[in-house]
Amino acid sequence: MRFSFTDEQLSFRSAVADVLSDWCTPADLHARYVELDAQAGRSHGRWNALAGLGVTGLLVPEHLGGLGLTDLDLIGIAEEAGVVVLPEPLATTSGVVFGTLGRLPAASERLAAAVEGLSTATFGGVDFGAERHRVTTTLTAGIASTPRVAHCHADLLLLVIVVDGATELHLVEQADVTVEATPALDLTRELGTIHWRPSEGTLLSSAVEADQLVEHLVERSALYAAAELLGLCQAMLSLTSSYVTERKQFGVPVGSFQAVKHHLAGARVRLEFARPAVYRAAYTLAQGEPTLAHDVSMAKSLAADAADEAARVSLQCHGAIGYTYEYDLHFAMKRAWGLSAAWGDARSHRARILDLVVEARS
Repeated sequence: MRFSFTDEQLSFRSAVADVLSDWCTPADLHARYVELDAQAGRSHGRWNALAGLGVTGLLVPEHLGGLGLTDLDLIGIAEEAGVVVLPEPLATTSGVVFGTLGRLPAASERLAAAVEGLSTATFGGVDFGAERHRVTTTLTAGIASTPRVAHCHADLLLLVIVVDGATELHLVEQADVTVEATPALDLTRELGTIHWRPSEGTLLSSAVEADQLVEHLVERSALYAAAELLGLCQAMLSLTSSYVTERKQFGVPVGSFQAVKHHLAGARVRLEFARPAVYRAAYTLAQGEPTLAHDVSMAKSLAADAADEAARVSLQCHGAIGYTYEYDLHFAMKRAWGLSAAWGDARSHRARILDLVVEARS
């Protein structure tokens, strides 16, 4: 059994990391917070650069214009997106939406068009639950409302609704929806309520098939959130290590104090324990193994705990300036706080692991 990535996977990840470091700098993030509209061109350039490498269609079959690779090829790239706090929905588009649509023959034409058109995509309308995922979309007078959709201005929106007791999965274009902005801690994730009209033209799947697809989508969402959290942990710890090396107190760097070293070392240990769990879940997903729910919950719970610890330690080691806009730390912290709670927090996933273990033994 192989317990490492291939040379090709590592080289691809490194190439994407280089592009991300060039196109998504702290200066870009600062500018996006202040002038969202002014950053539209920069965002377009970032997405085109990633699409040029084939990242956006990495999981899409080759006959539909993608690379036809697996989640093991994408998981490290999603982690690198977390390192730079990428504003665009790379993991959601490539790993969640396109990764699921590739399993659905009815969506082949629309998926091929989305890859060719360099579309962004997002998913919403359901909340994570340990027993059964809860659909959050409501229907009133033929108009559906889906709350708290991240990256709500994406070109394509994959939305869930229950009609007459049956689950339905719809693919809706941005031009056909109305977005009601929702306050968000991390402005780059663009939370909003989507108002849209379900129709035969938007319907992709219903009933039992839709239930299965929604379960798969939620697992993918939790896994790729965990992967981004790994990158965010790395970013926070790197920023903090640099800061405590430069910041001096009593004539010496504060990083030389034993208490600071122990804080950072403890957070690093959590990160190193979470990383193999995320990779294992990606392997399980790529191979279609039956332990997907267990492995994803292990990955998300450990990654969320690691991110929460890294954020707490980083903020404390930065002192009273850690939360301010002037310091880059706040970008990663805000994204980490949002993703730790998204698609099930650590406590919810640990509860599901317990239920799965008890069920297996009964």
